[in-house]
Formats: sequence, structure tokens, C-alpha cells
Amino acid sequence: METNPPSLAQNLAQQPLKIALLGAESTGKTQLSQALADAARQRGLHAQVVPEVLRQWCDQRGRTPQAHEQQAIAHEQARCVDAAAQTPGLDWLIADTTALTIAVYSEFLFADPTLHPFAATHQRQFHITLLMGLDMPWVADGLQRDGPQVRVPVDGLLRQALARAQVSYQVIYGLGEQRVAQALRAIEAAQALRAINAAQALRAIDAAQAQIVATDSIAALAISTRAVSPFDLNRHPLSALCAQCGDAACERHLFSALLGRAC
Repeated sequence: METNPPSLAQNLAQQPLKIALLGAESTGKTQLSQALADAARQRGLHAQVVPEVLRQWCDQRGRTPQAHEQQAIAHEQARCVDAAAQTPGLDWLIADTTALTIAVYSEFLFADPTLHPFAATHQRQFHITLLMGLDMPWVADGLQRDGPQVRVPVDGLLRQALARAQVSYQVIYGLGEQRVAQALRAIEAAQALRAINAAQALRAIDAAQAQIVATDSIAALAISTRAVSPFDLNRHPLSALCAQCGDAACERHLFSALLGRAC
């Protein structure tokens, strides 16, 4: 049985809400990611957390990565996010850090800013970015954490990287349920904005499709009233912009193009 491919509207509706959690070490990213996933499930939503690749990398090797190993970790973090986004029926995708964090630490630890362009491009794919505030107490966690003294400079570098990437973000403060509640309010606001943007996009798509139909109808009428050779159509493409009105669907322009003269 033949099935029609999904429409653009369906594709927009099927994409999960992508939530990025960023922050310096020991700012509660992992704890918040799990709490948000639990909150989503309580609402009947399908949520998935993409874990931090760096943590797994360090656990497997028993050491922290060197400068030349940062790029592979950043790309793997992005790949895991992209793969999870393809999960059927997924409502919320929650990334417990992103490639941007790796780019910032690569700059901070090794004076290497080369990961920023890739990381910024990938960060812009998220619908909302939550930046963890520094109000949580620092807690040691094996190989991954360098000490409380690095949190302020790393937080500053993250803010600078987000500004350069033109990514808006919400800073999340509070402890326990207060932190979760603030994050949920930010996500709800992002969902509302996403719904508005999707509706505007669909209206624009509908208008463009209507314009295409109108253009085809006008062109068909013009051709039916005058014998036009393929050479004429190639020489005067119907998609060219009108020199005076700038509207490619303008009836006056289409007829003028077919007749070989300007408006």
C-alpha cells in the first residue's frame, strides 16, 4: 500500500523539544536533567536524557582527555544528541551538557578555541538553553572536577560563547524543587514560543504554496493565449523578479516576461 510522505507541518509537529543544560562543574546539570525527565513523564510525555559523553570517556579510560582528544568528544556529544532526536514519539530531548561546554573547557584548559564554530552551530539547534547558576555548593566528583576556583571563569566563558553564537539562554537558580520549578517555567515559556513560531512558519508555507499555485495558473493562461516556444521560456524565466514591483507572482510581470518586455 502506497503511503504519502509526511508533510512539512507533520515534520514540525513531530520534532521533540530540545533542551540543553549548560554550566560549570558541580552546578547540578545531571541532577536537573533527571528531574526534568521525571517531571515530563509525570505529564504523560516521552522524555529522554542524553548523558555527558565526557563522563563516560573518563570512566572508561581512568583519565581526563588531552588537547587533541577534545574534538572527538565534542563531535560524539553532538552525534548522540542528533541520534536521540530521531527517537519515534519523543516529546522532550534533554541534553546533560552539549558540545559547547567541551569547546569552552578546551579553550580554558588548552587555550584552543577551534571547537567553537562547530559547537555554536550545533547549539543553535536547541529550542531552549538553560545555564546553571553558581549558587550550588561545589562537590568533588573524581577525575572530572578541577575545583571550585574554575567555576566562575568557566561560567564567564560559557556566557561569552552563547553571546557569540547568538543563542538566548535562561539562568537557573535555586536548590532542589525550587531549581526544578524554575527550569520547568522556562521550558513552558519556550514551548509557547515554539508553538507561535511553528504556526507562523506554517502560515508562511501555506502562503508560499498558494503563490505557487497562482503562478502556475497565470503561466498556463498566458501560454494558452499565445504560442510560446521552450526557447522563449528559457530566455524569459517565469521566476525572475519584476523590475518595478518585485513580486514574482505578479500577473502583469508574468505576462510581460512571456511577451519579452519589461513591466
